[in-house]
Amino acid sequence: PTRAMAAEPAEAVETTSIALFKKYSLDDIATMTKLKSSTQRAIKRNVADEFPLLEPIVDDLLPKGDTQEAKGKGRVSFVVVRKTPIVFRQQHGPLFPTLRVLHAYPTMMQRVQVDKGAIKFILKGADVMCPGLTSAGGWLPEEDLPEHTAVAVYAEGKEHALAVGQLAMSVSEIRSATKGIGIRIIHYLNDGLWRIGDEFEL
Repeated sequence: PTRAMAAEPAEAVETTSIALFKKYSLDDIATMTKLKSSTQRAIKRNVADEFPLLEPIVDDLLPKGDTQEAKGKGRVSFVVVRKTPIVFRQQHGPLFPTLRVLHAYPTMMQRVQVDKGAIKFILKGADVMCPGLTSAGGWLPEEDLPEHTAVAVYAEGKEHALAVGQLAMSVSEIRSATKGIGIRIIHYLNDGLWRIGDEFEL
């Protein structure tokens, strides 16, 4: 139900990755529903709780009367404002911002950085391997973020985030790992969700 996205807290679960939106299109959107005022308020609280830095502007980001919920392939729910997807989640997993929102508010979530060599693979939908985060061009926060944390993925030498992902292990585990997946990529530049852009409508 629509209310579930707004009211249920995110569980510490892994969102199904494997480039969730690699081939996504408007044909994969099944329903669009205008949200009740009470549900909109709950979504605003949810967004402010997940991304505290957005709290001062959450009313502008999710204006009253212009917010809809779209449901699509992969059990994904999107919050859409004036045809533009703002945040999304899969089932009852964590909320993720779209890259367009992240680019507008780059400090809204925890960030990591990959080395230059990882860029071409991420832009094809590949997950991030641990060495790409611990090499000279990579960067991890000092805080030991736990597994499943949603993160903005930046790249060495690039100004804007190129992907949104979810930690596959804690930061301390990534630091000590010599192989394996460190971040599961959920949404990346020029994937299906990016290409849909501000044309979310049925």
